[in-house]
This record gives sequence, C-alpha cells and structure tokens, in this order.
Amino acid sequence: MPPNTKVEVRRSSRRRRTVSAYRDGDKTVVLVPATFSRAEEKRWVDRMLERLEAREERRRPDDDALHARAVDLAERYLAGLARPETVRWVDNQQTRWGSCTPENGSIRLSRRLSGMPSWVVDYVLIHELVHLIIPHHGPEFWDMVRRYPKAERARGYLEGVSAAPRLEAGAVEVEESEEDDVIED
Repeated sequence: MPPNTKVEVRRSSRRRRTVSAYRDGDKTVVLVPATFSRAEEKRWVDRMLERLEAREERRRPDDDALHARAVDLAERYLAGLARPETVRWVDNQQTRWGSCTPENGSIRLSRRLSGMPSWVVDYVLIHELVHLIIPHHGPEFWDMVRRYPKAERARGYLEGVSAAPRLEAGAVEVEESEEDDVIED
C-alpha cells in the first residue's frame, strides 16, 4: 500500500457477496456487504489491499523496460541519433515530468508518470531523448520532438494535469508561450 494511505470501508446493504476496492486520492476505499462481521471485513480489507498493490506493481514498469522503450523510440522517431546510457524512474521529481544529463546520457522520469497513458510517457521520453542531441528548447529541438505523432496531444494532456490543482484551488490560469517547457509543471 502506498505510504500514508488511509483506508475507508463502506458497507452496503445492496452488496450480497462481492467486495471491491479502489484508490481515491490519498485513500483506499473498500466496499463490503453490510452483513459482514468485523472479522470478515478485516480479512477482506487486508486481501483487497494486497490485490490492489499487486495490480499496481504489475502496472509499474521497471527501469530495464523503460530503457528498452526509450531505445525503441529513439530508433523509430529519431533515426537512432539519441543513445541513452540509463533510463530510470525516480521519486524525487515533483515539479518536472522528466530530466536528462546529456554529458552521461542519463534520463530520469518522474514516477508520477507511471499511471498515465503510454503515449504520454513516450512523449516525455522523446522530449528527453531529443535533449541528448539538442540541450536547449530552440526551433530545431521542437521540430525533432514533433516527429513523435502524439506530441501535441501529450503536451496538452500534461498541461491539463499540471493545471488541474491550480484550477481546483480557484487560481487564475495564465496562457503560456509556445516555447515553454511542458516537462516542468
């Protein structure tokens, strides 16, 4: 279970035998029949938490798979010009989607991306792969990034994810220029 996750058990008189669970922000909701005893409830809550964690672990790609994915993307969209030495998931990037160090060919992706659609993760990989070739965000950089067919769609997705917390808090949205780096949120 993710750290600091609260568990909320909801009993339902409409439920007869089924138990289900899902993540809702920082809590896990477990739905059980109202007829369950406290012991049955505890047993099923523990079981459902284990199942959720196992499912999330299967969905969380490892660093080797991420590296292979980056190499494949570099071949398909960048004619093999970018050669990453390492590509890995990191937990310490809260304001960036990804980063790279061209000097040693390392790419790091924020683990916040791991639950997003694969085409969004691929876009961030392409963005960082292009940085291995072109370290700045000039026109030639964006021309290479746009070789990825879903680049604009993915940028829009990430901009929406980045804007959502500000919009929920009632903040005013400010239009950003075309040259702004969407990899930071």
